[in-house]
Amino acid sequence: MQNRPTAARVPDPGIRELFTREARWQAWLDVEAALARAEGELGMIPADAAVEIANHCRLELLDVDRIEAGLAVTAHSLVPLIWELDRVLGEQVGADVGGYVHWGATTQNITQTGDLLQLRRAHHVILSQIGHLLTKLAPLADRHADDPIAGRTHGQHAVPATFGYKVGAWIDELCRHVDRFADAEPRVFVAMLGGAAGTLASFGEPGLEVQQRMARHLSMPPMPVPGRTSHDHHAEYCAILAMLAATCRKIADETYTLMKPEFGELEEPVPPGTIGSSTMPQKRNPKLAQDIRAACAQVTATLPLALDAMRTEHEADGSTSVMIERATSESVALVGDVLARMIVLFDGIQVNPQRMRRNLDLSGGLIMSERIMLALGEKVGRQRAHDIVYEHAQDAAVQETSFRDLLAGDEELRRHLSEAELDDLLDPSGYTGACGAIARSQAQHARLMAERLHSPQQ
Repeated sequence: MQNRPTAARVPDPGIRELFTREARWQAWLDVEAALARAEGELGMIPADAAVEIANHCRLELLDVDRIEAGLAVTAHSLVPLIWELDRVLGEQVGADVGGYVHWGATTQNITQTGDLLQLRRAHHVILSQIGHLLTKLAPLADRHADDPIAGRTHGQHAVPATFGYKVGAWIDELCRHVDRFADAEPRVFVAMLGGAAGTLASFGEPGLEVQQRMARHLSMPPMPVPGRTSHDHHAEYCAILAMLAATCRKIADETYTLMKPEFGELEEPVPPGTIGSSTMPQKRNPKLAQDIRAACAQVTATLPLALDAMRTEHEADGSTSVMIERATSESVALVGDVLARMIVLFDGIQVNPQRMRRNLDLSGGLIMSERIMLALGEKVGRQRAHDIVYEHAQDAAVQETSFRDLLAGDEELRRHLSEAELDDLLDPSGYTGACGAIARSQAQHARLMAERLHSPQQ
C-alpha cells in the first residue's frame, strides 16, 4: 500500500460562479459592448457613442438595486439591464448616447452569446481539470503496468490482465473526450446576432458584417445562420459532457466495486478522522466514488432536456432558451464537481497488488483455462483441446476438486504437457499479453495530453 494521504478535501472548481446572475449580467454587457464597437466601426451608430457604451458596460458602474426593481416590474431578463446602462450613460455622458445601446439586437442575441462566453470559460476549466486528472492517472498506469489482476467479463473471471492496463483504458477514453471537446469548439462557442427573427433586417445591408465584427471582438466565430431556433450546438456540448460523465461513472463504479471487502483491491482516500457511519465504527465508505456516481447520473439525465430544446417552433421560442440554459449550466457545473472529486480520488488511491494476486487464485487456476487450451491445441487441435479443458473446468467449478489435479490426471493431456509445463501455464503473471506495453503507452499518452491541456495556447 502507498502512504495514506492526510486529507481528501475537494476544491471548488469555480464553475458555478460563472453562472450567477451577476456573472451572466456582466457577460451580457460584454456582448453589448462588442455590438456597439462593431456598429461604431461601420458607422451605424456614432463612433464616440460606441466608445462610451463599451466603456460603461461594466456591472460595477450600474445600480444593481435599480436592475432588480426593473426585473420585478417587467419580468424581462435583459431590458432592466439596458435601462440602467442607458440611465448611467445619460447622467455621465449625455442623454443621446444611451439611445444607441442594443441597436438592432433582440434579447436572445445578447443573452445566448453572453451565456456561451461563460460556457467557454467553464469549458477551459473542464479541460484543465481533465489535464490534472491525467497527471494522476499516468503514474498509476506506469507503476502498475505489470501488476496482474483478474480480468473480469460478465462479472466473472475471464483471463488475467494488469491494473495498469485497466487505468490505460480509462486514460484512452478520457483523451478521446478531449478530442471531442476540441473538435466541437468552433461549432459550440459562436456569436449570434440576427435580430428579431434571425434575418438581420434591423441592421440593414451590413447585417452579416455587424455580426462578424461583433464576434471578432468576442474572439468567437459568427453563426453562419443566426437563427434563434438553433440549439444543436448547445446539445452537442451537453452530449460530450454526458459522455465524459459516463466515463467517470464507469471509473467510479469500478473503484466502488474493487473497494468492497470481498475484493479489497483498491481503497479511495480515507483520511484519519473520517466517519463512515454513526453506528458502525468500522465503516470506511467510498464517499468520493459515491458522490461521483450520483453527480454523473444527474449529468446524463440532463441530456434529454438539451435534446428536447432543439425542438423550437418557428423562428424563436423562449421556453426552449430557458431549457437549454438550464441544461448547459447545470451539466457543466456538475461535471466540474465530478472532475474535482476524480482528481482527489486518484491523488490518494490505495492499490493492493497483493490482494489482486490472491484474488487471481480464487478459482484455483480456472482463469488460466484459455492459456492451457491454446497450448494443448497446438498438439491436438483447438476444438479437441477445448473439449478436454472444458470438461475439467466445469467439474472443478461444481465439485470440490482441484482444477490442476484434474488436468494432471488427464492421460491425453499428460502425453503432450508435462507437470512442469502445466504449472508454468497456470501462472497468471505469464499471461497478461500486451497489458504492460499498453499501460506504459497510455501513461505517456496521458502526460502528452496533460501537457497540451496546460499549455498557454489552450
